[in-house]
Amino acid sequence: MPVSFSLASYPSFLRFWAGRVAGTMANQMLMVAVGWQMYDLTHSAWNLGLVGLFQFVPALALALVAGHVADRHDRRHIVSMALTLQLAAALLLLLSTHEHWISRDLILGVSLLLGVARSFQMTATQALTPLLVPSAILARAMALSSSGNQAAIIGGPALGGFLYAAGASVVYVVCAALLVLGASLVWSVRYDHKPAPRAPVTMDTLLAGVRFIRAKPVVLGAISLDLFAVLLGGAVALLPIYARDILHVGPEGLGLLRGAPAMGALLMSLVLARWTIRSRAGAILFSCVAIFGLTTIVFGVSTSFLLSMVALFINGAVDMVSVVVRQTLVQLDTPDEMRGRVSAVNSIFIGASNQLGEFESGATAALFGPVGAVVVGGVGTLLVVGLWMRWFPELRNRRSLTEA
Repeated sequence: MPVSFSLASYPSFLRFWAGRVAGTMANQMLMVAVGWQMYDLTHSAWNLGLVGLFQFVPALALALVAGHVADRHDRRHIVSMALTLQLAAALLLLLSTHEHWISRDLILGVSLLLGVARSFQMTATQALTPLLVPSAILARAMALSSSGNQAAIIGGPALGGFLYAAGASVVYVVCAALLVLGASLVWSVRYDHKPAPRAPVTMDTLLAGVRFIRAKPVVLGAISLDLFAVLLGGAVALLPIYARDILHVGPEGLGLLRGAPAMGALLMSLVLARWTIRSRAGAILFSCVAIFGLTTIVFGVSTSFLLSMVALFINGAVDMVSVVVRQTLVQLDTPDEMRGRVSAVNSIFIGASNQLGEFESGATAALFGPVGAVVVGGVGTLLVVGLWMRWFPELRNRRSLTEA
């Protein structure tokens, strides 16, 4: 008998889920508006790249500090304050745009602020979810959270682009309203918060999450498997080349190619929210990462737009399964007093794999061409799966997600 899962039974999780979706939607819209406005002001691809860099650097630099904070303070308050910091950024952009003193330096400063908020928000969000539902249905809760997140990632940029036609100020007003809603919903969440003993912030406490992961083969294997799979198997950075020079589908086709993995991930997350993984969790994780590598190879050699769309759709779907399995294993195998710091290390791995994966794709494409780069990445992913199955037998043989 499957464990019943009703949102009505967990009102705090429902409020947190809705607040997270509102915050993610606002953040995605904000990124679209900031990017467009920077390019309108400077007409510089370099400055456009700096917007992303100014958000990534503080998120990476503050991750361990954010983990320590998440283990010492009320996590709903941390998420709420991170959303409030983004609200301040949206209001500053709104005011400066309306009064016509928006500038390149101001946008970069706001990007830095958003990176700081993102660091604390991501870590506290990951560490808070296991406290809102029983462990037996955490995988479903993770899947449902991912479905809302994917919907916001798909819908946010589209809505932001549509509203930007009426002016950047309109986007910032809507973002501010969504952030107020998100912060209010998260603040209203109730859970059994047990204050941790006060301890000085030292390098030893900051690195406790790293030491914990090294001592837990299941956690280390799951996190590192995802890191290398995304690092090697990500073809997203090369999609413009495929759309223009290989598939010949233009910018409209590029939009569809970019949306295909997200649609696969969204539909799979809805499936996982209804039917949880109850056995052979480790085998399923490795199988999905292997399929991720195979579909990457298929996409790499395809000259058919339809086949490429199908490959990317499956790629996103199996990636969502591996994400849910990995996140659930990491959270359930980690004691609550360590979840913040472990989630911080996990966030570093996720950020590094995404950013470095784009760099790796570009570097290998310069050496082997786009097709060679994608195929090499897919083959590398399959090689990693084989090695990790040998090096991490505890992860390979893991049966139930909840057997920690």
